[in-house]
Amino acid sequence: MLSKEKNDVLTQVGPDTPTGKVMRQYWIPAALSEEISGDRRIAPVRLLGEMLVLFRNDDGTLGLLDRRCPHRGVDLCYGRLEDNGLRCPFHGWNFGVDGQCLEQPGEPEDSTAYEKIKTTSYPVVEKNGIIFAFMGQGEPPAFPNFDCFRAPDSHVFSYKGYWNCNWLQALEVGIDPVHASFLHRFLEDEDASDQYGKQFRDNAAGTDIPITQVLREYPRPEILVDKTEYGLRLTTLRHLKGGKTHVRVTNQIFPCAITIPMSATMNITQWHVPIDDESCYWYSMFTSFTEPVDKEKMHEQRANETTGVDYRPKRNAANEYGFDPAEQDTLTYTGMGMDINVHDQWAVESQGRIRDRSLENLATTDKAIGAHRQLIRMAINKMEADGSDLSDFLSDMPPQDVIGPIALDAVAETDDHEGLWRKKDGLRRAACEWDAKL
Repeated sequence: MLSKEKNDVLTQVGPDTPTGKVMRQYWIPAALSEEISGDRRIAPVRLLGEMLVLFRNDDGTLGLLDRRCPHRGVDLCYGRLEDNGLRCPFHGWNFGVDGQCLEQPGEPEDSTAYEKIKTTSYPVVEKNGIIFAFMGQGEPPAFPNFDCFRAPDSHVFSYKGYWNCNWLQALEVGIDPVHASFLHRFLEDEDASDQYGKQFRDNAAGTDIPITQVLREYPRPEILVDKTEYGLRLTTLRHLKGGKTHVRVTNQIFPCAITIPMSATMNITQWHVPIDDESCYWYSMFTSFTEPVDKEKMHEQRANETTGVDYRPKRNAANEYGFDPAEQDTLTYTGMGMDINVHDQWAVESQGRIRDRSLENLATTDKAIGAHRQLIRMAINKMEADGSDLSDFLSDMPPQDVIGPIALDAVAETDDHEGLWRKKDGLRRAACEWDAKL
């Protein structure tokens, strides 16, 4: 249980809040590249409670500015891309990607007042279909070198979706290994190779048992949580008949991301990014270690699940997430379709916009949730004691030297489960053309 005051600390993300200050010291997703890739290369962004505008100049450079013009406060999302900047339609003031006012065309020709005007701007970096922002104090940290960023664009598909709840409960479903045995339980083990949303596509490595069957028949796993140079590594052990052990390795990337296996050849890295205190976006990068991804197909499959407005899901509380009691009796544990993203959405949204954690009762299998909350509190304490720099909070290793994180499924026949998954990851990387080149 958490008091309201402690829950507020963990869930509130405004500029002056403890967790908001921590999040601002990391690169976090601000938008998909596709949002400013069409005829209109300007898009509104609401991020960590701030109203911003994202734009791409003719030369490809990106800018992320305060959405309100510093002159009279009109909305710059309706601006014009002109003269290598974003021009306000109200009086023609033009702003560069760094927020500097470049021109005040209505002022006297000899006026230099524009040189003293600069609006809020944030550094941005574009990686494999997602635009990341740094909204903190000081110099931005080096960008991480995770697999989803190291892989070529051809091997990564990126997308996002809206969830009507606080970011923390959205993140916490991804670091809860037990829920997959229930929330994502499939009562039949049909071929899921063509079902984009159904994550568990393969047989448990080294067996002929579908992973869906492993999760269903072994619902009481042993969970190990280790602090790492990027956050937390979760090792989930399901002890099978015959002395074998199913090993599943997933990760929490501090402060708000996870990396999990989708199949033997593809991982998902997913950020849970606060829009404000009561809503969030998930951003996912699907990274293939083998052949290039079919982006057109994956985009169509994902877009079919959304309304086309702000990436909001078609299944939601208003239509009971598509709940079908007949399906619940025969096919899925939830009765909410085959897309596990919908299952997670229901689980986090049904808790309310912000979960009242004074009413919760954590169990032994929630150890990763407790460990992540502790990391947030530790980061807050470090910032309060040492200032804004969190570059060495988790380790002294430079961010560009942190690759992975490793996420996979394996089956061990010995007690050396760590040696097994490290060996399997090594074999996968040795066979990966893009990994071998880097």
